[in-house]
Amino acid sequence: MTRFALIVVRHGETRLNKEKIIQGQGIDEPLSETGFKQAAAAGIFLKDVKFTHVFSSDLIRTKQTVHGILEKSKFCKDMTVKYDSRLRERLKMRGKDFFEFLCQLILKEAGQNEEFSQEAPSSCLESSLAEIFPLGKNCASTFHSDSGTPGLAASVLVVSHGAYMRSLLDYFLTDLKCSFPATLSRSELTSVSPNTGMTVFILNFEKGGKGKPTAQCVCVNLQGHLAGVSKTP
Repeated sequence: MTRFALIVVRHGETRLNKEKIIQGQGIDEPLSETGFKQAAAAGIFLKDVKFTHVFSSDLIRTKQTVHGILEKSKFCKDMTVKYDSRLRERLKMRGKDFFEFLCQLILKEAGQNEEFSQEAPSSCLESSLAEIFPLGKNCASTFHSDSGTPGLAASVLVVSHGAYMRSLLDYFLTDLKCSFPATLSRSELTSVSPNTGMTVFILNFEKGGKGKPTAQCVCVNLQGHLAGVSKTP
């Protein structure tokens, strides 16, 4: 079994977000003052999480957000960010296309690691996530010693857009039959993420990596880190 965590974060606020104007991918608007504060708050919240891969949309608002997040990180400050236009919003198949690419990348790397090392995936990736996210039953054997579940092969941060996140959620819900926390309502699943809102998934591929993964959603549009962020008038 190959398991990995996917943490998807919406970009920080822009002037057009504040004015309730839809940006899409045709307007490359930078973050507002509040948006920079939100990115910093997200970075402080995630500072102890160990990421193995970092991806971002290639638009300025996501680039500035991911920079603000990594700037606060204890472990990933100097990580290389891979910018990908498939993470822009309002693209056909935007949710599925990038996700399938990501799965193939993780499976390939996990296979290479198995070839050169007999050691099981480290528990450090999962333990850093469990400090701040309610992983619960999605935790591996490091937290439930009788589960026999391997540790995470990767922990992936993706910074994207509200429409992309909605598309990804829809794909997970309809195609992957993802399990979501029982406390979530249908309206919460379909609502637009707040700026720097975070959605977390644990993906599981059976041995060989063939077929679709099973998916468990840990949280949707988490925004507790924004409690102390004051919006600029």
